[in-house]
Amino acid sequence: MSFPYGKDGHQDTKAPRKDLSDAEERIASVIVDAAIKVHRVLGPGLLESVYEACLSYELRTRGLQVETQVPVPVHYEGLTLDGGLRLDLLVDGIAIVELKAVERMLPVYEAQLLSYLKLSGRRLGFLLNFNVALMKDGVFRFVL
Repeated sequence: MSFPYGKDGHQDTKAPRKDLSDAEERIASVIVDAAIKVHRVLGPGLLESVYEACLSYELRTRGLQVETQVPVPVHYEGLTLDGGLRLDLLVDGIAIVELKAVERMLPVYEAQLLSYLKLSGRRLGFLLNFNVALMKDGVFRFVL
């Protein structure tokens, strides 16, 4: 995967970023930790919908508000369009989480998340691929 976040394609999810608030950093940390727990319990090879349900549950048990399948309107030349776009998870109204259970991550997944961040006016997003041996290899963090 060639995401622009380091030689191995990952941005360091442990080191705090100066441009995120403490609340955003806390949410980011909880998301990664919860994803690791879900993966440790379930392992790879299941449908995205299963990981979505379990991660939503795990995040809620940790005190975060989670919305699933959130519509994303498209604004174009004064029009608001329903383009059928949906966020997998919106966490505390701050972080977008897109879930994958794929053999190989593709650049289009990054483009999708970046588009969702821009369209929704949010800054923090995660691509989480659960079809990996170690969840740390499936965590991709993006900050606009």
